[in-house]
Amino acid sequence: MTIDRDSLIAKARAAQGQAYAPYSNFHVGAALLFADGSVVTGANVENASYGLALCAETSAVAGAMNRGLRGGLLAVAVIGGLQGEDGPVVTPCGRCRQVLNELAQLGGTDPVIWCVGADEVLELQLSALLPHAFGPANLG
Repeated sequence: MTIDRDSLIAKARAAQGQAYAPYSNFHVGAALLFADGSVVTGANVENASYGLALCAETSAVAGAMNRGLRGGLLAVAVIGGLQGEDGPVVTPCGRCRQVLNELAQLGGTDPVIWCVGADEVLELQLSALLPHAFGPANLG
């Protein structure tokens, strides 16, 4: 399968427009590409009880799992910025790295992660973002 970076980034940018971020005004969108061609997007969802907020990547992973996608994660695009404007490169937070790793390990993949900023796109493998990750294989 050919991975179209620009198309996946565009889907993440569209998802960013759906963010609910009235407290931080930091809007994040994520798009996940699977081996079967499926793309699942997510946006961050804040809550007045700050600790209950959901990151865009976690929202997208939950959506993928709810659709029955349990493997084949090939690529992820993440974009964010104040009030939805492109800013510096945004990378997944630690929690999101772990959540993405769980999904990737279910299919034995090491997806490329495109971290998008106003002037650059940082390309990394998930294993570089979360080296020595804990996952399903560690449980026995």
